[in-house]
Amino acid sequence: MDLKQLESFVRVAELGSFTRAAIELRIAQPALSRQVRQLEVELHQHLLKRNGRGAVVTEAGQLLLQHARGILHQVERAREAMGQAQGALAGRVALGLPPSVARSLTVPLVHAFRERMPAASLSISEDLSVGMREDLLQGRLDLAVLYNPGFSPDIALTPLVEQALFLVEPCAGPRVRRSAPLVPLGEIAEHPLVMPRRPNAIRMLIESELARLGKKPQVVLEIDGVGAILDLVADGAGCAILSRDAVDKSARPSAYVLRPINRPALRIPVMLAHSVHRPQSATQQLAASLVRETLVRLNGGARPAAGTKAGGRSG
Repeated sequence: MDLKQLESFVRVAELGSFTRAAIELRIAQPALSRQVRQLEVELHQHLLKRNGRGAVVTEAGQLLLQHARGILHQVERAREAMGQAQGALAGRVALGLPPSVARSLTVPLVHAFRERMPAASLSISEDLSVGMREDLLQGRLDLAVLYNPGFSPDIALTPLVEQALFLVEPCAGPRVRRSAPLVPLGEIAEHPLVMPRRPNAIRMLIESELARLGKKPQVVLEIDGVGAILDLVADGAGCAILSRDAVDKSARPSAYVLRPINRPALRIPVMLAHSVHRPQSATQQLAASLVRETLVRLNGGARPAAGTKAGGRSG
């Protein structure tokens, strides 16, 4: 049994596919299959059941998966300890960010990361919250910033901030101020909206809050992308519901009017998440602290998110 065999098995088990695991590990699929087969021969157990859709972990494979994750984590911790012996944290941190957060957080976070951990590497990817949750569970991400994530026993959550949401309308002319009169939550249902598809966190929040009032949103277009949504709003296709930060970091922030939502005010919690099945290394813990510090600083006017949700554990 060696580390390459264990890593190969864990990736196939988590991704449910030899093909996807080979791509992620950057090795040929026959070589990957050979490593997993050698592990099965050595342990005298079938670890994966192959089918037309991929690979499913057997009962014996589930047992090994728990141990293998711990072994690989301990190896990574040992590498980091060697780095600390030389006076620096090392290792790689894979971080997922929603597009609207990535616009403002990426540059200051990279500066802070390089300053505090010059020997470590940071990989940042953008995706919607639902996609990043899956990436956390499958080990493709170490940390992710999520909007209003639901409860999961597999994901630990740490509250970061609460962002106010605004009704975003096209600016009628250069003299129109970017801030406009408040709009009651119930009136949102009267506006044609350009929104992402379900289960986007903001959309689910809007639908839930309007349902409390016996109303539902009038969604005229479904677009998964903040930039495309704002382009359509500027073109007159409808309105959007976004954070101020998403608009301020757009290509043409002056093209929009932001109307605060009240009665009640509409806020969405932003959480930092990691998988409970992958204990955080020292490098990942410091990276998480940098994400918190940077995001809270950037949202100086935002209300801190209350409470911690995590499958029985804190983040």
